This record gives sequence, C-alpha cells and structure tokens, in this order.
Amino acid sequence: MTTLDNPTPQPDAPTAVGLQSDDFDTLDAILDDLRSREEDVPQWEFCEGFLAGVICCREPIPDEDALAALLPEFEDEVAIFASLEQRAQFKALWTSRREELARSLDVRVESLADERAFSPEIMDVKGAIACLPDSEQAALAADQPDVGLPSFGQIWALGFMFAVESWSEDWAAPRDPEVARWLDESLQKIVALTEDDTATPTENMHDEDGPPSVSEERLSAFGDALWAVYDIRQIWRSLGPRVGTFLKTATPGRNDPCWCGSGKKFKKCHGA
Repeated sequence: MTTLDNPTPQPDAPTAVGLQSDDFDTLDAILDDLRSREEDVPQWEFCEGFLAGVICCREPIPDEDALAALLPEFEDEVAIFASLEQRAQFKALWTSRREELARSLDVRVESLADERAFSPEIMDVKGAIACLPDSEQAALAADQPDVGLPSFGQIWALGFMFAVESWSEDWAAPRDPEVARWLDESLQKIVALTEDDTATPTENMHDEDGPPSVSEERLSAFGDALWAVYDIRQIWRSLGPRVGTFLKTATPGRNDPCWCGSGKKFKKCHGA
C-alpha cells in the first residue's frame, strides 16, 4: 500500500468521552419529529455515514454547511425544527459526534476491536425485525409492503457517498496516479456496501442469539470499508487542501494613472 506522511496521533492518545446511548436516542427522536414535517429527513445511520464523509473531505466543511446539505431548510433558523432549542440541541449533539468520530480516525489502531477505533453507529435492521414476533413482522410488512429492508451498513455507506457527491470537486482524483488509484480503491470499498447483501446470512448483529441476518462476506466488506475510511482520511490530510488558481493582476504602465486613485502617474506614486 502506498504510504503518505500522516500527522496521526500516537496510540496512547487520551480517549475523550463520546455520545452515550441516551444521546443517540435523543438524535433519533429529533429526526423522527422532523420527519413528521418533512419526509426527506434521513435516519441517523445515514447521518453517521454523511458525517464520516464530511470529516474525510479534502477541504474543511463547517457544520452549518454540512447540515444545510443534509437537512431541508436547516439554514432558515427554526424551519423544520419544532423550536430554536430543538435545533440547538441537535446541532450540539451533531458537533460532539463529529469531534468524536474525527478523534477516532486520528488515532492509530491495529484492530477495529480496539475501543478507540472508528466505530459508526449502525443498526442491523433485518436482524432487529427478524427478532420480533411473527405478528409484529406481519404488521410491519403490511404497513410498508413495497419497502425493502436495508442490508447491514448500506444506509451508512449511502450517507458517506452523499457527502462525496455533495462536494464532488473536493473529491477529484489527485494528480499522482498511484495515490489516485489508492483513493479510488478505498471509495470502491465503501460503494460496495451500498449494494444489497445477497450472500447467505450467518450472523445477527442485533442479537447474537437471533435469526441470521448478515453474511460473513458482508461483515468482511464492512470491515474493509472502515479501514478504507482511515485510508481516505490519511490521503487527504497528507496532501492538504487543494491549491487554488490565482489570477495575476495586470500591472499599470509607468505612465498610466496609479491604481490607488491619487491622480498621479504610476511611476510617480506606487511604482516609484
């Protein structure tokens, strides 16, 4: 694998306290409330993927810009929010989660089992529903007969790629062909998760004793995608922001009026 200089903290960097289960419940509750007024509001898992894409983007993306791209009318003060307090609460939790994920991506780990490793909040929807009583499963199927259940990690991957598409210029391939190939291979590992899991299920990520809902191939692909996020973060941090194009301003002739408006010739003023 190509190696780039990466200002990554050492493994013994202190671990800050991140969001707790109650915080994620609050985020889900807020999003459910927003969805009652605007159906295009995404699930939190989509937001998790989008956050990872925002963090990994080559150019820094302010929270306000990210949320404006993610949530309808976020920039219009309250808009879809029930109140300014609800909006502020959501943004505070969003910012905390963004900082938490960024910290995890900047700590060098050898295994995804490390408690400091990057670990997005993802739900095994198929596994959770498979654990419900038959009557509840039938009720859900009757309520949304045309909606297929997402595969493990699928919504997260779609959220990540939505961030890539939203700032496509910042995700343009680097000039170095080897680094460009590395970036493309990393992105393809995430894109692979946007597809359905068609292999034979062997595990249930919601309940280890529940009916199988996720294949071994999918779990392997999910792990590859998480390592790919580390690689993308390293690529862009090593290359730094894109160098902008600067236009050279024409210099006045020696006998032209000076640009400062003094009325003097350039040679007698700032050209002296």
